[in-house]
Amino acid sequence: MIRMVISEMGLLMRAQKHYSRAPITEAIIDFRVALAEGFVPDKFGDIHSQIKEDFPIMQPFHTKVGTVTFGHNSRLDSPIKVDTSQEHSGFWFRSRDNLRIFQATTGGFTFNRLAPYTSWEEFSTEAKRLWEIYNDICKPICVTRAAIRYVNQINIPVNELIELKDFLNTGPEVSSTLPQAALQTFFMQLQIPQQDLDCLLIINEAMVPRTNPHQVTIILDFDLFREQIWASDDKDLWLFLDRLRHRKNEVFEASITDKTRELIS
Repeated sequence: MIRMVISEMGLLMRAQKHYSRAPITEAIIDFRVALAEGFVPDKFGDIHSQIKEDFPIMQPFHTKVGTVTFGHNSRLDSPIKVDTSQEHSGFWFRSRDNLRIFQATTGGFTFNRLAPYTSWEEFSTEAKRLWEIYNDICKPICVTRAAIRYVNQINIPVNELIELKDFLNTGPEVSSTLPQAALQTFFMQLQIPQQDLDCLLIINEAMVPRTNPHQVTIILDFDLFREQIWASDDKDLWLFLDRLRHRKNEVFEASITDKTRELIS
């Protein structure tokens, strides 16, 4: 029992560890919503007057829509016509340095923070402010999905032949007859239900094609979300996101080794 408690405490301390060279390249908070019938996307433009000092760049957001039409009598062997068009569904709002991006669309709310990432407190506080503006102007009926996503980039110097398992606890298993030195790139996705949080964890891991012979770049992408109906002003939304953030930290620590920690400390 004592060993178990010490182990859990150690994992918690590691999950809260601050790295001086944190590998986060992008952090995302995302809500999918249901809007009232007849909502006009131009209404999203009203948001800009409240945020233009921090997000002066405003760009329309369009989604592609396709329709497939069969010939007479809808027979499969009749001529087929495919039409595509773009529909205005909202706006992008960007900071001057393009490091903060707020997306307000008919599908939902998304806030992106690009590197350098500072802290969850700063990131989530700004996201919450923007969400309250979105919520006040657009009045969504409900939130149907809540998510956080963190994309990490780990650069491993190559002074000699390396083994990925020396840096990653989660990674592709290469046959012993195929040396890892020959591995140029890979992509791997894991989908792991998190029963205690009633959510899904998606891990995307990839090796970026080499442009520097002295460096291997690994992408660790963690996406955590739950599909559920929340009231748009439900305070539990933000408590839930905070729990997802803690789980993301635990998964990150479980995915890397001490050699990687040395690179980012």
